[in-house]
Amino acid sequence: MNEIEQLLPHREPFLFVDEIVQADEKKIIAKHVFTEKEFFFKGHFPGYPVVPGVILIETMAQSGGAGLRKLGTLGDGALFFLASVDKVKFRRQVRPGDEVRSEVENLRVSPRMVKQSGKAFVGDELAAEAEWMCLVGNE
Repeated sequence: MNEIEQLLPHREPFLFVDEIVQADEKKIIAKHVFTEKEFFFKGHFPGYPVVPGVILIETMAQSGGAGLRKLGTLGDGALFFLASVDKVKFRRQVRPGDEVRSEVENLRVSPRMVKQSGKAFVGDELAAEAEWMCLVGNE
């Protein structure tokens, strides 16, 4: 089991974090490469595959959760369930082969709730941004 699988309960084909680059109390940076083998490209859209916006939000949220687990902020058994998503903007398409860098800020972290904001970049270009809240449960 690799580090990311130890930090997140998600598994293929719904695991969208390859590496945690940085994790501290203020900021989490993670990376994921969307390969042409991703399950959703077959239908979104055939002939012109694009990562769905909801997957970009999920990627940022998974990055934030993995970073908090790496820090040990909420313990090993913590599960994060999206409760709300706000201020979402999509700025650039993400295509097969693109590496997405998620930069997540911890806005509020408590034993029962996490509020984060994030930006997803391809290179230096902003692809998406959002704020979200997760409820915290246990395995």
